[in-house]
Amino acid sequence: MNLRSRNKVDPSFSMSSMTDLVFLLLIFFIIVSTLVSPYALPVDLPVSDNQTKEKQNVALRIDKDLVFSVNNKIINPSILETELENSLSSVTDPSIVFHVDQAVPTGETVKVLDIAKRHKWKIVLATKPK
Repeated sequence: MNLRSRNKVDPSFSMSSMTDLVFLLLIFFIIVSTLVSPYALPVDLPVSDNQTKEKQNVALRIDKDLVFSVNNKIINPSILETELENSLSSVTDPSIVFHVDQAVPTGETVKVLDIAKRHKWKIVLATKPK
């Protein structure tokens, strides 16, 4: 009597199904990565529900005509850093409340944020309530 099994297990591994899965995942991530864009959603700033309880040391304002003012005193943008240093020199925990118009170019806002970061000042972006 022949009692041997007729079904033999093949010890080899087929890579074709694994490569199919890898290519499908690759295609999926390529498609998803093209959909994610920082410019995809329109942004309408500055409107917010959040209200800050930050103590105001200095108020910095830039209006749509790029007129800079520190504590309601109009200044030249070239002396902005020195004016902020003078205003915050005697304060122990310096913070700036930054009022910026929506029409102001982002570059001007980034310049002010850079000044605050270099001096390690807190800066709060003021927004109007909804």
